[in-house]
Amino acid sequence: MSTSQSSTAGTSQSAPANRKRLLKRKADSVTDNKGKKKRKKTVKRTIRPNYTVQEGEDMLLIISNINSSDSIWKPKRKGCKKKKIHAKGKSKTSANKTKKAPVKAKTPKVIEQAIDKNVDLESVNADGFDRWGQSLPIEVLVKIFQFAVLQDGAVPFLCRVGRVCRLWNGAASSPILWRSVSVGYCWIEPGKSQLPGTEQKIRNTIDWLAENRLSQLREFSLCHWKKHVDYVIQKVSQSCTNLHSLKLSYCTGMTETAFQNLGAQCRSLENINLQHSEVCMQTKGCCPELMLLEINTKLDGGYCQLPICIQALQIGCPKLQTFRLMNVTPVPKKIRNTPSSTSGFPMLEELCIATSSHSFMTDGDLNNVLHGSPHLRVLDLRGGSRITATGLYALPCERLECLYWGLYFNSNTMVASKKGIHMLAHKWSSTLRELDLANQPFSEEDMEIAMGHLAHGAGVDLFRSLNLSGTKITSSALRLLISQSPALKYLNLSSCRYLPRGLKRVYHEVCFSILSQQVLQSPPALLTAFYSSLGQS
Repeated sequence: MSTSQSSTAGTSQSAPANRKRLLKRKADSVTDNKGKKKRKKTVKRTIRPNYTVQEGEDMLLIISNINSSDSIWKPKRKGCKKKKIHAKGKSKTSANKTKKAPVKAKTPKVIEQAIDKNVDLESVNADGFDRWGQSLPIEVLVKIFQFAVLQDGAVPFLCRVGRVCRLWNGAASSPILWRSVSVGYCWIEPGKSQLPGTEQKIRNTIDWLAENRLSQLREFSLCHWKKHVDYVIQKVSQSCTNLHSLKLSYCTGMTETAFQNLGAQCRSLENINLQHSEVCMQTKGCCPELMLLEINTKLDGGYCQLPICIQALQIGCPKLQTFRLMNVTPVPKKIRNTPSSTSGFPMLEELCIATSSHSFMTDGDLNNVLHGSPHLRVLDLRGGSRITATGLYALPCERLECLYWGLYFNSNTMVASKKGIHMLAHKWSSTLRELDLANQPFSEEDMEIAMGHLAHGAGVDLFRSLNLSGTKITSSALRLLISQSPALKYLNLSSCRYLPRGLKRVYHEVCFSILSQQVLQSPPALLTAFYSSLGQS
C-alpha cells in the first residue's frame, strides 16, 4: 500500500515537469525558426552604379543615377534596429556560412556597371558605349536639330543637347544652327539685385557664345534685359559681322556708342526692331543696308519723345523701305556738319507715325520725311491732329494704297484740318485700298464729294476697308460708294450721327456670309438688300 501510493505520487509530480519541458522545447524551436527566417530575409545591399546604359531600338542612352532629388539608401538609425536572435548551439561563423550571395537579376536591355571616378570616359566611349553615334551620320543629327531649333529656338536647346555626348556636342556646335538666336533674361528673379559674381558669369557666357557659336549669326534678339544690353550688343557687333536683324524687346540701357559700333561693324544689317525698349538713338553714318526700322512703346506709356535727325537718317540709311514709330513722337534734332536738304528716302514704301493720343507732327515735319519718297504705299498718321489735307495733297506719293488718318481722342479743339478730304480722294482714287477717317471733322458735303471720287475711281473694284466711325457721313454718300465696291470686307459706321438707327455698327464679311446662309442668297444679293435699306431710310 505504501509503495503504490509513493509511485502514484511520483508520477503526479513528474507530469507537470514534463509538460514544462515540452513547452520550452516548442518555444525554442519557434524562436529558432523565426531567427532563421529573419536571417534569410537580410540581403546585403550592392553598390549603386553611377549610371545606367539603356539599349533602345536604334541607340544607347547613358542615364545618370545620381541627382539632387534621387533617393539614396541610408542605414537605419540606431533606435530602429531590431535585435537578431541566433539559434542556440550555432556559432556566428556557421550562420555566415549559411548565407547565400545575392544573385543580380539579368535584364536583356539594361546593363548596369559601377565605374570609378578615375575611369577615363573617353576610353569607355571608344570601347563600345558610343557605337550608335559612330554609325549615325552627323549631317542627319544636324538636320534633326534644325527642326527642333525652328520650333523651340537655339537657346537653351542647343546648350542642353551639347552635353549629351561627343557626337551631339559636335552637331550642336554647327554654325548653321546658330543663325537665329533669341536670349531671354533668366539670371535672377524679378525685383532682386545682381551679385558681382553673377554679373561676371553673364559676361563670360556672352563672350563664349560670341567667340564659339555666333560666327554665322543672322538674326539676334534680346528679351527683358535691364542690364548689360550695351555689352551684349558690342560683343555681337564685333563677332557677328554678317548680322542681318536685331530685335530688342523690353530692354533698357542701350546707348549711342552701341548703335555706332553696330552701324560701323555690321554693314549688312537690314532690320532693327525695338519693342517697348528705352534707347538713345544715334543715326549718323549708320547701316547703309538697313531696310526696316521699327520703334514701338506701350499704349499706356504716356507721351514718349524720340530725338532724331531725319537728315542724318536719310544719309545713313538710303535703302530704308519701312519706317515705323508706334506711340513715339519724333522730335527734330540737328547734328553738326549735316546738310539741311537731302534726297530723302527714295525706296521708302511704308511710313507709320501713329499714336493713341495726339501728335505734334506738322505738315513741314512730314514733308521733310517724305519729300523724296515717290513709291510710298502705306501711310499711317493716326493721331496726327496737326496734319492737314493740303499738306497730304502736296506729298510726291502718287500711288498710295493705305491711308490711316483716324483720331482716337475726344477733343476736337486741336484738329487742324476740317476740309479738303475730297482732294485726297481724287488724287488717290485709282490706287486706294484702305481708308481710315475715324473722328475726322470733315463736313457732310466734303464727305459726299470724296465718296463720289472713290466710287468712280479706277481702283474701286479693289477697295476693301473703310472706317468712318464718328464722321458726318450720310446715307446718300455711303450708298454711292458701297454700290460700286464688290470687294469691300470691312465697314465701320459706329457713332455716325447722320445715319439712321440700326446702321451704326461695324460690318464684316462674316456678317454677310452668315446672313447668306440663313436666307439662302448670295452675298451680292444681300448687298443689294442692304443698299435698298439705305435708300429707304
